[in-house]
Amino acid sequence: MTDNKSISRRSFLKLMGAGSVAALAACAGKGNSGEESLVEPPVGQMTYRKNPKTGESVSLLGYGMMRLPTLPNSEEYDQDMINRQVDYAIEHGLNYFDTSPTYCRGLSEHCTGIALKRHPRNKFFIATKLSNFDPSTQTREASIQMYRNSMKELQVDYIDYYLMHGIGMGGMRALKARYIDNGLLDFMLKEREAGRIKNLGFSYHGEIEVFDYLLSENDKYHWDFVQIELNYLDWNYADEINERNTDASYLYEELHKRNIPAVIMEPLLGGRLAKVPQYVVSELKQREPQRSVASWAFRYAGTPEGVLTVLSGMTFMEHLKDNLLSYCPLVPLTEEEQRFLDTTIAHQMMEEDNIPCNDCKYCMPCPYGIDIPGIFVHYNKMKIEGRLPDDAGDASYRANRRRYLISLDRAVARDRQPDHCIQCGQCMPHCPQNIRIPMELQRIGQFIEELKQNA
Repeated sequence: MTDNKSISRRSFLKLMGAGSVAALAACAGKGNSGEESLVEPPVGQMTYRKNPKTGESVSLLGYGMMRLPTLPNSEEYDQDMINRQVDYAIEHGLNYFDTSPTYCRGLSEHCTGIALKRHPRNKFFIATKLSNFDPSTQTREASIQMYRNSMKELQVDYIDYYLMHGIGMGGMRALKARYIDNGLLDFMLKEREAGRIKNLGFSYHGEIEVFDYLLSENDKYHWDFVQIELNYLDWNYADEINERNTDASYLYEELHKRNIPAVIMEPLLGGRLAKVPQYVVSELKQREPQRSVASWAFRYAGTPEGVLTVLSGMTFMEHLKDNLLSYCPLVPLTEEEQRFLDTTIAHQMMEEDNIPCNDCKYCMPCPYGIDIPGIFVHYNKMKIEGRLPDDAGDASYRANRRRYLISLDRAVARDRQPDHCIQCGQCMPHCPQNIRIPMELQRIGQFIEELKQNA
């Protein structure tokens, strides 16, 4: 691999939008970072990117349908609220909706189909995936059934953007088992020829050799788009967050030089870039007092011209409004703002030793009921806020110890905490960040036990 950091940085800076207009105020309600907002996002101001193959205009903000709202005190999805948020998104120009057969306990496509069926088909683009992770779904027959069931659940007769889901996870062996040896990739190419798949691509996590291999075969497959993780931590530090990840600077550059549009996932790194340490909040607010913390990450992800759309899993209306504001219209980062995020903010945040969990929930459900992402998110939150009880001799130790244990019980039910993990390892192959989940759960479990003993 070449020295992609320096090469990609120069290319990225050349692609930055020229100039910057006055900052838009934050939206009504509370934004991703929790601060009070001032105005509603404007209608008719969405920034669009053109699909080079079809010429269609795609909204720069895409709706990730993987964290749908639920009814109060229930795990049942709130279809009325889903409908309302989809209506609001379309009203404000958002037209790209991304889902999967595996999202939301397998119900995301169904809920998304109900919400979108109420709108004209030419008002939206649907992206879904062949999520045949389980060996039982990797036969040709089972995978084709999954593909056809997606159309049934989404209530459509064609799919605008179809992806091989999570290539790189499991390396070349998994790629061949899931898509090549069973003839599924050839099947999808024929479906594209028939017009039932309008654009064919893949989402990437994990082993870089798989990404490089599929791009080397671009003359054969003619990828219409590729979905990658890109944010201001992953741009230069992905391999430091997790040694098996690849810096977004390399992924983006490889796509851009082939003129393959990039669909961006994890612009907030699982919410981490919306819940930054207070010293980072202070630096961002000093520059743009009325912008949300999250808006910096969305502007970062949306500025490169090779980006087609930026996905965000928006559970609440206030998330949707704040993210719409970032792209209605986009105010591209200046070169100076880009350097500020790269060299100051990202560097400072990398000094925090957090668990690189994006709360994607691919590891769930745990067969033993452990709330894996809930445990990791809680741990990271307390660490970022400086309230992790890590030194018994510290004056704040007792208060932080009590706060940690009480807040953990509120966030994660007792019978779903790390001490119930049996180290079976079934979760590990499903983690896009390649976290050694059983080891991390064991470490946190021991940490919690020590806190209890130090009463």
